[in-house]
Amino acid sequence: MLKVSDIVYELVKKTPFIAEALKEGLVNTSALARLYQDEVEAKLGRKVKQGSIIMAINRMNMGSLDYERKRLIAFFSKLRDMLVRTSLVDYTYKYSGSVAVSLRDLLSMVSQKQDVFCTYCQGVAECTIIVTESIAEELEKIFKNETLINKETNLAALTLLLPAENRVLSGIYYFILKELAWQDINVVEVISTSNEFTIVVNQKDLDRTFAAINNLKGGKV
Repeated sequence: MLKVSDIVYELVKKTPFIAEALKEGLVNTSALARLYQDEVEAKLGRKVKQGSIIMAINRMNMGSLDYERKRLIAFFSKLRDMLVRTSLVDYTYKYSGSVAVSLRDLLSMVSQKQDVFCTYCQGVAECTIIVTESIAEELEKIFKNETLINKETNLAALTLLLPAENRVLSGIYYFILKELAWQDINVVEVISTSNEFTIVVNQKDLDRTFAAINNLKGGKV
């Protein structure tokens, strides 16, 4: 039989920020109970007193939630290499049928150069290209017939080489981006592959970004 405590536990479990704040004693449990009341009642199919929800929150086994946190601490402690690129330029173009041709020409040009950064991401209506400043002028010539939506300069990228279990462990990106948000670091772009996670920030924020990631490596999850 479904109980109030079971529902409350599942609601907290699926919201890492609330779970973390509860462990730190930063949440008003009465306000949280009001937030959860409609959903708890909907799942039970009957009215529930707010006091019952508050009691369920206060009696919740935080140890089981802390298990996930310990797994994340162990994961971030395995982070070793971080690659840094500076002097980057971010271009966003309106997507068109000719973008693929321009991109082919860009990649052909990049393949003939050494020590340059180039990454590309395509959305539904636009595409973003981030390159080393030294090839920005050549990129602009290649894409001269495309519609430029936005251009940002003085950027830097920090690439995390992630352990393989990143593909099955939930909450990794949440804690990375949460740490940056708490440090008031604006994330310009994020780029992800299977085992790499790249954060693009303003160059003036690079040192603070590096320090924030080191906090995670040190177990401050």
